[in-house]
Amino acid sequence: MRDYSFRLLALLFFTTPLFAADALHGEVARQPINITAITMFLLFVSATLGITYWAAKRTKSTKDFYAAGGSITGFQNGLAIAGDFMSAASFLGISGLVFASGFDGLIYSIGFLVGWPIILFLLAERLRNLGKYTFADAVSYRLKPIPIRSLSACGTLSVVLLYLIAQLVGAGKLIQILFGLEYHLAVVIVGILMILYVTFGGMLATTWVQIIKAILLLFGASFMAIAVMYKMDFSIEALFTNAVAVHDKGLSIMSPGGLVSDPVSAISLGLALMFGTAGLPHILMRFFTVPDAREARKSVFYATGFIGYFYILTFVIGFGAIVLLVNNPEFLDAETGGILGGNNMAAIHLAKAVGGEVFLGFISAVAFATILAVVSGLTLSGASAISHDLYASVIRKGQAVEGDEVRVSRIATIILGIVAIFLGIIFEQQNVAYMVGLAFAIAASVNFPILFLSMYWQKLTTRGAFVGGSIGLITAILCMIFGPTIWVDILGNEQAIFPYKHPALFSMSAAFIFILIISKLDNSQSAKDEADAFEDQYARSQTGLGAEGVANH
Repeated sequence: MRDYSFRLLALLFFTTPLFAADALHGEVARQPINITAITMFLLFVSATLGITYWAAKRTKSTKDFYAAGGSITGFQNGLAIAGDFMSAASFLGISGLVFASGFDGLIYSIGFLVGWPIILFLLAERLRNLGKYTFADAVSYRLKPIPIRSLSACGTLSVVLLYLIAQLVGAGKLIQILFGLEYHLAVVIVGILMILYVTFGGMLATTWVQIIKAILLLFGASFMAIAVMYKMDFSIEALFTNAVAVHDKGLSIMSPGGLVSDPVSAISLGLALMFGTAGLPHILMRFFTVPDAREARKSVFYATGFIGYFYILTFVIGFGAIVLLVNNPEFLDAETGGILGGNNMAAIHLAKAVGGEVFLGFISAVAFATILAVVSGLTLSGASAISHDLYASVIRKGQAVEGDEVRVSRIATIILGIVAIFLGIIFEQQNVAYMVGLAFAIAASVNFPILFLSMYWQKLTTRGAFVGGSIGLITAILCMIFGPTIWVDILGNEQAIFPYKHPALFSMSAAFIFILIISKLDNSQSAKDEADAFEDQYARSQTGLGAEGVANH
């Protein structure tokens, strides 16, 4: 019988439900204590806690807490964005997909990467010029702030909570395998550390945690890829030839189409990856940490370069694992003949194959550190939605005292952390794969359409944005509930009511259609005023003049 409790590792961290088809099987066995990995992880934690202490002394205002005082350079922010984006699943999951399916494993990395030009050319500069701390600042520039910020906060919190649960469950499973620690202990450790980083250090501490983690992950992955190519005499042809020779699928690993053959699913998955990336609140929030729009543009340029390079490395690592692990009994399960721990442990085993126990410990510690960086960014974006969008802008109607807003944000961070820890423990034995897929669908169906149309369509109205965004949110949730992932795999029904695993094509289309229709039909005076305000918004988005005063309305 298929055990869902262990099918998660790749997909629990980052990507979409399709990973469920290729996730791990078997029991989650607690491994012997890995002293090297734990030592290296403790060194990382000690360094980042020191950074948190340093950042806490410099975090005095709301701008410091939410946006690191706008003091981060484009290069630093690009590296931090890459650190926020390169999760454990990007490393373990995609390399595991390449190990299992060959060329097809690139479908996810390409989908994610395509989202960055969208952000670069359509959103980054305008978002920085219009906003202050969250993407809702930009959306509510000319639209009514209370309904828009309320909906944006709901979308943000939905994405954050779904993402956090998946990350924490994934962390517990990963630590059981790599470190030999108990699941509950691993979840609590990650939760406490993310609360400390965000509560005391705010965005400045979170940024440097992400930067350090990105450097370590890029270094580790580079070393692995170079070691693989060294064994292949730096011949990519030799790598592919040897992989085809030993893989049980033979030449088919060089052909696309094995993972997603249905065109509707392929389109829907692509939309979720591309536009979901452009709607992730913790990614969009990073553009307010730089001093101006020029640095925001540079941030995306550098982030795209780092992330693209990283995905090339995972491709080499996946094929290298095929060549070096498939016929090596040290890394194979004696009973099944498959790789120990499942396909998604390919990168971990490859680390030992090319670098021994010490490098294995390093890669294990980095894999855990990636989770800390991601959950810190998620928690901060969720806390900002509560304190800045709901408390300061909706409840206090823009009249909140700065100190009170920061205090509410810190309280929200603690509450979010505790809730995430609790839910992470509750969901230990559940298949939470759908949560990350739903998070991407919500980001693509709620956040992105409203943000994009607010910047580029003069006739967008508050009523249209609210109704259309709400319909996008509801459609994404219902499609996931009645789809194969939940209705069949989790609830045990024979046939799904909604036949596709990926709802973005339908939920995103519904959001855009209803936003356009409702806005066109809105002939109220407020709709006319919002259309008239578009010219001022356009000038601000292009020039950035007066940007510091945005969102104080």
